[in-house]
Amino acid sequence: MPKPPSDWISLAEASDLLASSNVKFAPSTIGRWARVGQLQSIKVGNRRFVRRAQVRSLLRPHGSVHEEDLQPGLFEDLGD
Repeated sequence: MPKPPSDWISLAEASDLLASSNVKFAPSTIGRWARVGQLQSIKVGNRRFVRRAQVRSLLRPHGSVHEEDLQPGLFEDLGD
């Protein structure tokens, strides 16, 4: 079986990459995300591969939430 390009990693490698940052997802969960199109993937034989950069992007913050965007009263019980 040909080896996939280095940018492509197996679902187990993707799971390990996330786990190294204390984000735990089973390879089957990552595979489901790939099958439904949430992650770009290729399939070689019976194995699925996802892009390393896309998996790493799951670890980066995607922006901040502004106070006016929060549900009113969401944090009232925390007090000031």
